[in-house]
Amino acid sequence: MAVQHHDWGIIGHEWAVSLLQGRQASGRLGHAYLFTGVAGVGKSTFALRLAQAMNCSAPDAPCRACRTCTLIERGIHPDVHQIEPEGTSIKIEVIRDLQQKLAMPPFEVRYRVVIINAFQKATPAAMDALLKTLEEPTPAARLLLTSDVAETLLPTIVSRCQVVPLRPVPAPQIEAWLAQHEGIDPVDAHLLAHLAQGRPGWALTVARDAEQMAARRAILDAIVAAVSANRTGRFSYAEAIAGSDSLTLILSLWQAWWRDVLLLAEGSAVAPVNADYTETLSGLAARITPEVARRALQAVRDTQDRLDRNANTRLAIEVMLLDMPYL
Repeated sequence: MAVQHHDWGIIGHEWAVSLLQGRQASGRLGHAYLFTGVAGVGKSTFALRLAQAMNCSAPDAPCRACRTCTLIERGIHPDVHQIEPEGTSIKIEVIRDLQQKLAMPPFEVRYRVVIINAFQKATPAAMDALLKTLEEPTPAARLLLTSDVAETLLPTIVSRCQVVPLRPVPAPQIEAWLAQHEGIDPVDAHLLAHLAQGRPGWALTVARDAEQMAARRAILDAIVAAVSANRTGRFSYAEAIAGSDSLTLILSLWQAWWRDVLLLAEGSAVAPVNADYTETLSGLAARITPEVARRALQAVRDTQDRLDRNANTRLAIEVMLLDMPYL
């Protein structure tokens, strides 16, 4: 695994670390950055590291050990503020409050930094309000935004930020990090790295929480049962998961499941994501054609789209299950 010469403690994204280190060293850091990428790819960690780098006084900033770096890491530095969505949105009042903070000079360090996570959840009024701050930044203010994609934000906001698109991190890199830095058993590190699908943040969260792995196994066992259930069994499964808080996770596991079956049915050399279920997956793949697996995978994707458009949850899941083979 490639390691940066100043270790930012970030898994992957070496090009972005290198770019920002270079700008930091030459005093050319911008006043606003936007980190984009899928949930769990490392956007919030990156924003935190950049806030540390901007304010750390060590030669190899961020040192991640001095008082400034430690307080920023813990989210309690008086000059560095982190904003998360409240419920499903970031409201205009929150932006007005941060504008007052940014207008004040920093107490202790070089820059007063505001990190706004999941900025795609800002209301249109909140986005409009933030534009003023971006258009007329105070010299000691720095703004770091994270968003799943840039396209959902106002183009005028994106154009005033330096955009850092973070792409999925290769599984071997995540695996090496989990084994070396988290002390994860090599077999588990391998499995987690492949399940992460390029999201080191997700891998770290699950690696530190055994309950999440147990929850995944319970969902997959229910998927195996649903695939071999008759119509009545499938309808009761649909009823059971329709109201679940974990529905997004359940559907993403269904998607990964059929993707694995499809790859095995096609005789692909790509290893299944759910490596610990290889035997069951291979058994399914041997009994159906790639076309049937592709149709089942499409049924899951269509269901995710329907639910994004507020379709009736239980009905959408029932339709999905009826589109799947009976095995």
